[in-house]
Amino acid sequence: MQHVSAVREPLVTGGKTLHDVTQDICYQVEAKPNIRWMAALSVALFFLGVFFYSVYRTVWFGIGEWGLNKTVNWAWDITNFVWWVGIGHAGTLISAVLLLFRQKWRSSINRAAEAMTIFAVICAAMFPVLHMGRPWLAFWVFPLQNTYGSLWANFNSPLLWDVFAISTYFTVSLVFWYIGLIPDFATIRDRAKGTIAKFSYSMLSFGWKGSAKAWSRYETVSLILAGVSTPLVLSVHTIVSMDFATSIVPGWHTTIFPPYFVAGAIFSGFAMVLTLMLITRVVFRLEDYITLEHIALMNKIMMVTGSIVGVAYITEFFIAWYSQVEFEQYAFINRATGPYWWAYAAMMTCNVITPQLVWIRRVRYSIPLTFVLSIIVNIGMWFERFVIIVTSLHRDYLPSSWAMFSPSIIDIGLYVGTLGLFFTLFLLFAKFFPVINMAEVKTILKYTVDNGPTYNPKRAAHATPAPQPAIHGAPASAPVNYNKHD
Repeated sequence: MQHVSAVREPLVTGGKTLHDVTQDICYQVEAKPNIRWMAALSVALFFLGVFFYSVYRTVWFGIGEWGLNKTVNWAWDITNFVWWVGIGHAGTLISAVLLLFRQKWRSSINRAAEAMTIFAVICAAMFPVLHMGRPWLAFWVFPLQNTYGSLWANFNSPLLWDVFAISTYFTVSLVFWYIGLIPDFATIRDRAKGTIAKFSYSMLSFGWKGSAKAWSRYETVSLILAGVSTPLVLSVHTIVSMDFATSIVPGWHTTIFPPYFVAGAIFSGFAMVLTLMLITRVVFRLEDYITLEHIALMNKIMMVTGSIVGVAYITEFFIAWYSQVEFEQYAFINRATGPYWWAYAAMMTCNVITPQLVWIRRVRYSIPLTFVLSIIVNIGMWFERFVIIVTSLHRDYLPSSWAMFSPSIIDIGLYVGTLGLFFTLFLLFAKFFPVINMAEVKTILKYTVDNGPTYNPKRAAHATPAPQPAIHGAPASAPVNYNKHD
């Protein structure tokens, strides 16, 4: 009896050809904006206006416009900063780490994930800059000579390490994203009808011709950038966690922070990728490229990282008990049972309990349930940062200075406004840039093209295998020019 191994689900469905891939992905760039896109952009622009107004109030009147007080001097702003940096984590993971591990399923989602990383880091950078109070004097933090007094950068501070880590992360992610766009810009350039569009995409494509040498260099640069980016996946949020872990504040002074912050960042990042890709696949009719298999795989990663975060929560309580330090014990008991118990309950429900539903196959492959879960996870991850920061500060060593924190309308406006900034940038990207990497998707068509428009695992498993070339002396295949459309 002959045993046939199971056939994996195709990464591209619908029996697509090279021409189909070009046509489907370029359509949303070449077509006129539809009413759904314009309605979404209008909503995003409204919240962007809220952001600009909140920035104006913060800069003109000072950070006294925020809800900070003498005891809770870090709150809403740093919560949002860490939340946005975490969301930006999945892009580099999908682009770099999965590329090095040769995971072909990344091809349909890496472009949007990389864009999400860049836009999320831009949103995150807003909060430290505004927290300066006078951002036009930001250059004072550099180690200039005594021209401006004796203000020197403290190179022992994790806050300064943050500046270098996140700026490096942003720069490498931006280069990685743009390098991947060049072949697709050339495709749109060759198809463009209008003079302005042809000129614009011609400039963006840097004269790409699709030669064998160009593709060889493209792949080499991609691998180098992936190798450089991979340590950043671990280092960026590790350093962000050290902003807290190197302090002596009860509830922060814990060594579990670096790994648990990294896992939480990947957790929230994949949740946001799922939110964006589920909307994108429907709005731009890309169901054949962002398939249920992609959604299920991202759900699995979200479930694993969510479980790691859950273990970290339990570990924190154990270490607080094991340390026999009453201040540490009180900090964690106060989180769960104190005045902010509702935030802790929301964090545990959204981050630990709800993601366990992904163990159920029907949930993993359900688009509506996945969409709801992805939003719940990001709500929970926001509450996690809020709980860590505020509950550790509002009850310090002196009971006489205990205070509660309540966000002001400007605090809320800045947060909601950064959501408007993020979605404005993402909607513009999705309209004028190819949202899926055409060049990489075309390289995986050979794994799915023989399946035809309807995929039947039994038929595929018993199909006659295609003849393979001899191993020795097999002729080298000619390079494929993916800028051709016929």
